[in-house]
Amino acid sequence: MILKVENLTFGYHNEIPLFRNVNFSLKKGEIFSILGANGAGKSTMMNCIANLLEPHGGAIYLKGQKMSEMPLKKVAQCIGYVPQIHMPAYGYEVRDFVVMGRAPYIGMFSHPSASDYQLADEILEDFGISRLAHRPYIELSGGERQQVTIARAIVQQPDIILLDEPTNHLDYGNQLRMIHLIKRLSSKGYGIIITSHIPDHVLLLDGRVGLLGADGSLMTGTTDEILTEENLKNLYHVDVHMVYVEEVKRKVCISGGH
Repeated sequence: MILKVENLTFGYHNEIPLFRNVNFSLKKGEIFSILGANGAGKSTMMNCIANLLEPHGGAIYLKGQKMSEMPLKKVAQCIGYVPQIHMPAYGYEVRDFVVMGRAPYIGMFSHPSASDYQLADEILEDFGISRLAHRPYIELSGGERQQVTIARAIVQQPDIILLDEPTNHLDYGNQLRMIHLIKRLSSKGYGIIITSHIPDHVLLLDGRVGLLGADGSLMTGTTDEILTEENLKNLYHVDVHMVYVEEVKRKVCISGGH
């Protein structure tokens, strides 16, 4: 087990908590997908796990250590975070942007070493995007930018990768390529937590699932246990159906059209 979330609770400005008493764990090579309606608190939960927000209750453990008691650099070496949208203030070249993932291993007044750049080059090559190395990050398409931001997270060499709605703003082809990339990363041993609005993407990932409800509770289990018509109707308040499609040999989630 590389991550354990125990009774996690958070709310803004003394309001009713967005989520409360959230419990789940993550193993090496496991994918955990979190579904929830807009405003349910998925991104906020990710920010708590990424150590960007301080929970109001509960605890997060990284490889058995309480995260709140760990040095910030040690946390950064364990967790790579890919937010929904990232827009840097300067027009860094992709290679320099990716090597910034080595920051947790570099001293305050030091610079990336030749080996740091070599690792960045290897990751870009592995992702098939070496052609982008000297392009300004801000000139990339949405799909390219998402791949590059994930490459930066991989250069951190973390145990866990957090992906907050990674298919958001991507066209259909890039959405499917992103799903395949996530599955490939899990096969390499990374523990992955992903938030999504799309049940069918979660079915494609075929990992464990959490449904974040309007009451702030998180229901967890396998895809078969959690992604039921009843649960999804209650979550999104629309008519949905889980249908087995022989051509693709799997269940798909479709709308009833109302």
